[in-house]
Amino acid sequence: MADIRVKICGLSTEATLDAALDVGADLVGFVHFPRSPRHVALDRGSLLAGRARGRAERVVLLVDPDDILLRDAVAALDPDLIQLHGRETPERVAEIRARTGRPVMKAVGIASTEDLRALPAYAAVADRLLLDAKPPPGADLPGGNGRSFDWGILTNAVLPRATMLSGGLDAGNVAAALARTGLSAVDVSSGVELRPGEKDPVKIAAFVTAARRQA
Repeated sequence: MADIRVKICGLSTEATLDAALDVGADLVGFVHFPRSPRHVALDRGSLLAGRARGRAERVVLLVDPDDILLRDAVAALDPDLIQLHGRETPERVAEIRARTGRPVMKAVGIASTEDLRALPAYAAVADRLLLDAKPPPGADLPGGNGRSFDWGILTNAVLPRATMLSGGLDAGNVAAALARTGLSAVDVSSGVELRPGEKDPVKIAAFVTAARRQA
C-alpha cells in the first residue's frame, strides 16, 4: 500500500497541535464554525497555523462560507488547504478555489451508494475529496459526529487518487478501514478525543501509529 497520509482535525490547543506534529501528522485541521465544540476564532487559528507552518499542511475547515469569511480566514490562517464541510455546490467549490487561489478539499456525506453519484462533479473542481459519514437527521454538525458509514459501499467505486476517508475512525479500526477501502489517506477528529473538543495526545499518537502500520 502507498504511504498513508493522516490528518488530525479540530485541533485547538498548542499542546495537542504539538502532539500531532511530533508524531508526524501530515495535515492538521482548524475548525472555524461556531456551532462546533472544536471551533477556533480566527485570531486563535492564526497562532496555531503559524505554529504548524512548515511541519504539516495546515487546513482551515469552513461550513458554507461567504466571501467575507473566506477572505478573513485566508488572511488569518494562510492555509495550505481549505476544507469545505457544508452544502457547497460544485459551482461554489470552483468559485472558492478560484477566488482564494488555494487548494480545496470538499467533504461529501456518505450513507448509501446513491451518495457516490455526487463525487464526479466535485472531483472535477476540488483538489481532494473527503468521504465522511452523512450526519443523522437534525444533527447540529455536518461532521465530527463519531459515526462511520458502511465502507463496503466503496468496494466497486472508482475514486480519485486524492480521496480521504473520515467518519467514526479511531486507533482500533483505522487499519481495517484502510484495508477495506483501499484508500491511503484518513482524517480523524472525535476518535482522538477524551470528550467533544478535547483532544488526547495519547490517542493522537496511537491513531497515527495504527494508520501507518498499513503502509
